[in-house]
Amino acid sequence: MPPSLELRTKQSLALTPRLQQSVRLLQLSSLEFQQELRNALDTNPFLEYDESTTEDNALGNDNGSSMTDSTASSPAESPAEAPLAADSAQDSSDNGDSSSHEDSMGEFSSDPFGRSASRNGGDGEGSDPADWVRIEPSLHDTLHDTLRLYPLNDRDRAVAQLIIEALDDDGYLRQDLSELAALVDIHPTLLEDELNIALKLVQSLDKPGVGARNLSECLSLQLEAMPSTTPGRAVALEIVTHHLERLARREQAELQKKIGCSAEELRIACALVRKLDPKPGENYGQAEDNYVVPDVIVRQVKKSWVVTINPAVLPRARIHRMYAELFAQSAGASRSPLAQQLQEARWLIRNAQQRFTTIQRVAECIVSHQKAFFDYGEIALKPLVLRDVADELELHESTISRATGNKYMATPRGIFEFKHFFPRELSTESGGTCSAAAVRALLKEMIAKENSNDPLSDVSLAKMLADQGVIVARRTVAKYRHLMKVPPAELRRQQA
Repeated sequence: MPPSLELRTKQSLALTPRLQQSVRLLQLSSLEFQQELRNALDTNPFLEYDESTTEDNALGNDNGSSMTDSTASSPAESPAEAPLAADSAQDSSDNGDSSSHEDSMGEFSSDPFGRSASRNGGDGEGSDPADWVRIEPSLHDTLHDTLRLYPLNDRDRAVAQLIIEALDDDGYLRQDLSELAALVDIHPTLLEDELNIALKLVQSLDKPGVGARNLSECLSLQLEAMPSTTPGRAVALEIVTHHLERLARREQAELQKKIGCSAEELRIACALVRKLDPKPGENYGQAEDNYVVPDVIVRQVKKSWVVTINPAVLPRARIHRMYAELFAQSAGASRSPLAQQLQEARWLIRNAQQRFTTIQRVAECIVSHQKAFFDYGEIALKPLVLRDVADELELHESTISRATGNKYMATPRGIFEFKHFFPRELSTESGGTCSAAAVRALLKEMIAKENSNDPLSDVSLAKMLADQGVIVARRTVAKYRHLMKVPPAELRRQQA
């Protein structure tokens, strides 16, 4: 066939740069959004940090938003707004945003739980997301603090501090004492007796078992710290000192023969050993890089559940008025590269507002559907899917997915991810439905009330659920039990 030219028309969807930014901001977590805003403040000359918002701005907004319209408060539009008016109108028509467009976002001066900012000197530090973190002392900090209470000379204190710093996070000392002695320059040279004495001191500073060099020593230290009248203590000491491997292989007859005790004494001793902590160092605070900052806060006000945006995560940024006015008065402003930065600053402010508006609408819809959960707990959680929320809010399902991903809700019952309120639907014998979360709550109650000497098997749990009208398979019960980190019936019987 000879070559030919053909003209075709087709329709396709294309996201404007502003809509692309809006979608990206919506799917960010609160910490990622704060980082995005800080980067914009550092790189865009038309954005500035807003510290002028008063407590009236924070508490005068019923819907939990601290965003203020700086243009509405001025008697006339500033010169900086004129060259961008047409662009702003076009932006509004592109994404269907019918809400008012703000150029500044206020800073809450009060704590999200009602504490006054005067405790922080009024400098705004109380709204730092890091204030949500509960900092617990680490293993090494705890041991160093306890060591300060002992009247030691400089040499003995230095040796004890050296051993503390050599401990792993689980509380074990895995380095040889001779290797530790070579790491420090102390004159005269450290003797083995000095190191052993310092190790004994460290092992007695806090919880028994910390500073042990192996599992056997760790368990022995915990047993030795118990009263001598503890039932099974002597047999348990013999087991952890010489027969720990046989205990792991459950060679009960061989253990009874080697130790020379009765079957009842062996059972009591084994139960005592199983109650010991093999990693005592993990009970101390660990340094974490990631932590959860709730995006919304749910409170009960006059028998109604009210959703507000967490003021700690609200952005505090606004358009730099002086820079924007000077730029608008300059010649050729519309053709300058700075015009794009000014437009991006306005987009960021408005998209951030839209982000929090969407998150709050989704949170309010979730609370409306799951009101029984807030009133009665996990067992009252209802089945819910993203499409239900999308249909009610007249938004796309993908928007709801972005608004619920990596978002958290602070409630009187704890902090939950938005996804937690979308449990899977299960059918019941009566033809109704219940949520998978409610089934897990029922299983938790059944296991908590079981006889420790005769724990319930997965089959028994499935039959008990069937008696209550919830039909689930045994493997489903096993899966939910595994998710709740509950051991099987055999292990629960041994731990009783």
